[in-house]
Amino acid sequence: MALKINAVYDPGFSPIVKYIEAYERDVQNAPHKRVAISVERNKGYVRTLEMDVFNDGVDDERNGVAVERIVKTFLWVYGGYKIIISGSRPIYEHIARTYAKDGARAFDNDFMSGVYETEFSVEYRENASDAPKTREASSPVGKHLNGCRIGFDAGGSDVKVSAVVNGESIYSEEIVWNPKTQSDPAYHFNGIKSAMLKAAEKMPRVDAIGVSSAGVYIDNRAMVASLFMSLSPEDKRRCRTIYTDVAREIGNIPIEVANDGDVTALAGAMDLNDNNVLGIAMGTSEAGGYVDEHGYITGWLNELAFVPVDMNPDAMVDEWSGDVGCGVKYFSQDAVIKLCPAAGIPLDDSLTLAQKLKYVQQLHAAGDPRTEGIYQTLGVYFGYQLAWYARFYDIRHVLIMGRVTSGNGGQTLLKTAKQVLEAEYPQLAQKMQLHIPDESSRRVGQSVAAASLPVVG
Repeated sequence: MALKINAVYDPGFSPIVKYIEAYERDVQNAPHKRVAISVERNKGYVRTLEMDVFNDGVDDERNGVAVERIVKTFLWVYGGYKIIISGSRPIYEHIARTYAKDGARAFDNDFMSGVYETEFSVEYRENASDAPKTREASSPVGKHLNGCRIGFDAGGSDVKVSAVVNGESIYSEEIVWNPKTQSDPAYHFNGIKSAMLKAAEKMPRVDAIGVSSAGVYIDNRAMVASLFMSLSPEDKRRCRTIYTDVAREIGNIPIEVANDGDVTALAGAMDLNDNNVLGIAMGTSEAGGYVDEHGYITGWLNELAFVPVDMNPDAMVDEWSGDVGCGVKYFSQDAVIKLCPAAGIPLDDSLTLAQKLKYVQQLHAAGDPRTEGIYQTLGVYFGYQLAWYARFYDIRHVLIMGRVTSGNGGQTLLKTAKQVLEAEYPQLAQKMQLHIPDESSRRVGQSVAAASLPVVG
């Protein structure tokens, strides 16, 4: 599979988008049929994709590989506790085995079961026409600036809280806290409450509270949140409603809780005064968020760290999910570190991952020629992956941020990604604008965007 722009330090890189394109071409030149892939999530929302595949018995193995990677992307972009395969029993059987509790994607099964509090399942329907129709309903969450609002952004080392009156931040403070090491849920509850009360004191009243927090949130409930990693399983379950519990205790205040990636995308949309914004943070892992054509947060999962990137069977394994070639190893500090041997940059094993990244960034800032290829390689990864994301998101703007993109390396990454799009996907290159937002303005924008989440009146 020839690429017009190659990954400097990863000659075996095989972008999923190019793999699927080749598969689709071969299907059209052979006996083929129509199938449908669907995922169902909370509130009965469904996302369905119809596609052509080889007729059953022509090349079942290749069908299985291609459809499984699309299913995987569906699950981690949209979220879901049920996969429905319509139109091919061999494909259904392959997906059912793969996503069983003891299958290769057991992690996905377990994770989605926990997020949606429903047993994960794979269902078969005989014909593609039997598939459920797409049913989505993005909520009018965000961009509401009327009234007196608290904006709260919960991070792993500090919380940022703001008092926002009719869209203007009149008070903002960063407060140090260490939630990941605390095993007492009272620490979390009291820390959140006291910070919010500081903002409340600066306003004549509180009309609403908006929360931006790392993790997976369904209907304002913390289904998966690293902030609570040291709590017991029982306390984690109790903390699922921690934000709504705090709002109730403060004064039964309307509250809206969203993933911090979605709020970052929302802040970008507000700053750009446009919609269809995909935000991607490249840090410890890869995080994502999306604002649709209406300017709304969708309720999709947007856990891009687990979306496939590379079809090279020798690609790195994600230690958490056990899968190969997924975003966490391509758009994070791990991605920089894994390319160092190819760049001829030795790293001290005694350093933490964050310290290794910082060391590479220091070399790059000092003009070390070996580091340029690292960021060019990341840019090649990103350019091809944006073409894959564009099959699942309608994208006009891409915001990239996170510690990996800081300094001149981020600019090289962005420039290379644009070159890939221009060379391989000129229509996407014309449509998509790629941005690295200013860090200081992003932090302010994040708090205002969080405050804007709830509807008042």
